[in-house]
Amino acid sequence: MMILALEFSSERRSVALARNGIVLSEAVEQTGGRGTNALGLIEKVLADANVLREEVEGVVIGLGPGSYTGIRAAIAVAQGWQLARGVKLLGVSSAESIAAHASAEKISGRVNVVIDAQRGEFYLATWEISPDGRREISPLKIVAGTAVELLKSAGEICVGPDQEKQIFPSAALVASLASGRTDFTVGEKLEPIYLRETNFVKALPSKSPLA
Repeated sequence: MMILALEFSSERRSVALARNGIVLSEAVEQTGGRGTNALGLIEKVLADANVLREEVEGVVIGLGPGSYTGIRAAIAVAQGWQLARGVKLLGVSSAESIAAHASAEKISGRVNVVIDAQRGEFYLATWEISPDGRREISPLKIVAGTAVELLKSAGEICVGPDQEKQIFPSAALVASLASGRTDFTVGEKLEPIYLRETNFVKALPSKSPLA
């Protein structure tokens, strides 16, 4: 299956093209958290792999957590591609992509994936990584910054886009994580991984100038 993968959840945006789990090409752009030249990155990976748009059978995106704007941009591209071409869609955890990247970098043992959640908080998931594989031992949650500092002071390994052991999620690993999966979805059901409750405050009705 020919898969186009998009990973826009960090300031290092990337796009990759893979066939049956084997990455054919990847393009990376360092944005500093600003906008993304999504179409330019897509055209580059297609050209580098000598693949036509019509040959893409599925679009997979990193759902974060991370840059809400970047993830939403990736979702919009995926939704548009499905409307135009009827491709299959799938979302994967960007935190799992970081864990997979750490494994590829030969980092092993108890590994904490840390992603900035703003407001002095962080997304945190803990994995056990060994040469035989990896497994999540503590699921993704939001913690205070002091909790991350305690992990570091205890000598635990912390990896992520803003950590000393800097590891970014990547489209190439997003594509690899999607290989063999069949739980495809429709564009309307793709949502960023965002653990905070969304609170809306209803505005008071405006007063009539004659009141």
